[in-house]
Amino acid sequence: MSLRFVTRSIHAYLDYPVALALMGLPFLLGVGQSSPLALWLSVVTGLAALVLTVLTDHHLGVWRLLPYKFHLAVDLLVGLAFLFAPGLFGFTGLDALFYWVNGAAVVAVISLSAPEQGVTA
Repeated sequence: MSLRFVTRSIHAYLDYPVALALMGLPFLLGVGQSSPLALWLSVVTGLAALVLTVLTDHHLGVWRLLPYKFHLAVDLLVGLAFLFAPGLFGFTGLDALFYWVNGAAVVAVISLSAPEQGVTA
């Protein structure tokens, strides 16, 4: 059994709630105490993630303009950027933890993504 079980379909179902969480959770959790950038980086990334999802070629994409592989590459870059954001921008405490947890989660999902089998969703 492969550890790479996150299919295109599963990924599509994760995209919308994750984008909304990136926009809303910082307000609910009080992110931004070490820097206002910690709050707004997540909100802007959530908005971008929502646009990316709407434009991705998977069954929940509205306008399927962007290849799924491109979507995965962008997600990986965002995950890595989130892992490095606390060090780059001086986020501390909850702000740093928020980015480390989210970055690790995104990188984990990408790492667990199943290879495409030539089947469109």
